Amino acid sequence: MDKYSGKKSAVQFLHPPIDPFDRRMLDVGDGHSLYVEQSGNPEGQPVVVLHGGPGGGCSPAMRRYFDPSFYRIILFDQRGCGRSRPHASVEANTTWHLVGDIERIREVLGIKDWIVFGGSWGATLSLIYAQTHPSRTKRLVLRGVFLMTRDELDWFYAGGAGRFWPEVWARFEGLIPEAERDDLIAAYHKRLFSGDMAEEVRYGRAWSQWENALASIASNGQGGEPPGDYARAFARLENHYFSHAGFLAEDGHILNRMDRIADIPGIIVQGRYDMICPPRMAYELAARWPRSELRMIPNAGHALSEPEISAELVRAMNRIAMG
Repeated sequence: MDKYSGKKSAVQFLHPPIDPFDRRMLDVGDGHSLYVEQSGNPEGQPVVVLHGGPGGGCSPAMRRYFDPSFYRIILFDQRGCGRSRPHASVEANTTWHLVGDIERIREVLGIKDWIVFGGSWGATLSLIYAQTHPSRTKRLVLRGVFLMTRDELDWFYAGGAGRFWPEVWARFEGLIPEAERDDLIAAYHKRLFSGDMAEEVRYGRAWSQWENALASIASNGQGGEPPGDYARAFARLENHYFSHAGFLAEDGHILNRMDRIADIPGIIVQGRYDMICPPRMAYELAARWPRSELRMIPNAGHALSEPEISAELVRAMNRIAMG
């Protein structure tokens, strides 16, 4: 989760924008090439940023949470999205492929271990990566926690969030015939993978607009008009992952393996009024993670661009930099 927004962040106190000192396309096998960039201090503390979605892609704004004099900032577009190729592809595209890609990036860049920073789906992937490679994870910084459970998917795609936004839910649900509304993930999957480009873009936009409309606490219920190629890729990838329950071994996969990262410090930044990823999962995660700090942000929703969420993330990264 975590999507396109046509709005600029209201935060004025992020670190100044900086250009990457290294951009490359990295062949990770299976026909996939990933866009990878580095910025900041080449000799600094490495931090890898995992974007949302699946399928959201990274953006220049994501560099601005880190002091460029201290951090070596690594951003990349996950398989199938952003500048990675092939675009919108779900072939050889699972959580475990992405975990392998992260390790491949670390090895190619010659990094021993790093801070892993991720929000929404990026938080999911951060946790799974850390549980798989704890010795390579120095610290976790997470935002808008999503744990890829059935309960969370039902909340967002089976009417839970729709009880708070009935008019927006009616638009999203209304594109699907009544006979198919008992499983909207499956119904949208049929249309997002129909082979008809116009239909895939139409339903990709509807899928993206539903999520984007609920991202900010200040939302008026409009989901914007995401570019067609972005919306199609985002929706196809997200739906592909959700149709397969994140390719995880069982429901509750992440919470069941918290012992693997018990000694890794972590910070969890969560919006109190997050309609996409409700705070209960962040609370449960923190309860099972002895070295975590949960920072619940009042008057904030889900989006990374929420001013107080951004401010808390900047503060957290600055505190880490100061030791």
